[in-house]
Amino acid sequence: MNTLAPAKPPADEWVIELAHINTSFGSHRVHEDVSLQVKRAEIFALIGGSGSGKSTLLREMILLHKPDSGTLRVLGSDLLDISDVDALKLRRRWGVMFQHGGLFSALTVKENIGLPFREHTDLDDALIDELAAWKLSLTGLSPDVGDKYPAELSGGMLKRASLARAMALDPELLFLDEPTAGLDPVSAAGVDDLVLKLRELLGLSIVMITHDLDLLWQVADRVAVLADGKVQGVGSMKELAGMDTPAVHQFFSGKRGRQAMTQAQTTDQNESIGSRPSKPK
Repeated sequence: MNTLAPAKPPADEWVIELAHINTSFGSHRVHEDVSLQVKRAEIFALIGGSGSGKSTLLREMILLHKPDSGTLRVLGSDLLDISDVDALKLRRRWGVMFQHGGLFSALTVKENIGLPFREHTDLDDALIDELAAWKLSLTGLSPDVGDKYPAELSGGMLKRASLARAMALDPELLFLDEPTAGLDPVSAAGVDDLVLKLRELLGLSIVMITHDLDLLWQVADRVAVLADGKVQGVGSMKELAGMDTPAVHQFFSGKRGRQAMTQAQTTDQNESIGSRPSKPK
């Protein structure tokens, strides 16, 4: 019996397209024929052990490093053949939350959030301060936090302030580098909820690097596992949990992996009466 081949997704469905990426540092091969695609309004995670190449891949996506070969398109632009002018325009369409916050210590939180406005717009100071306060409110922080310096913030508040700055210019795409690293369980759970809320509220596409298994189970739509310079598996956490590939299986076979999986299953069972924003079906 003849069957129809699945329709190819429209080109604008993909916010990121990587094909046959190869990256080396001297004789050390970091990426070998890496291919990935990230859908619009998707929360996509990169995981892997130390040296697996996930951080380098993120740097390549945000124009901080150029791979040796392959094709890399973000928001429709070819990053391997992009002019400085076009690169500047493209950077305004995404936001980056760095692992350690990346805020300037000599500026207040409000001044840090306002910096992209002052760099890229002609808005007056009063309006920039209002916009900074609004961005803070989106992350659950009160306006008075804007007058504090980064060193005065707790770890969870620093993560949220960094996220507020990443969202300053209303990006279409967010990159999150270890968004819950170093946080206590309560603060980490708050970041989980925040990521889902922002995607639901603003329709953001989100790419994140994380080792937080709870975050992966509760938030990620799809996850790519990197090891030995290659993509070892891509899929939902449930799909990955059923794979026999050794590099994938190791994330689920240990005690922490089993606990996170059990917790995720319990959360799914209670979701009908819970308050967490749900992932799209």
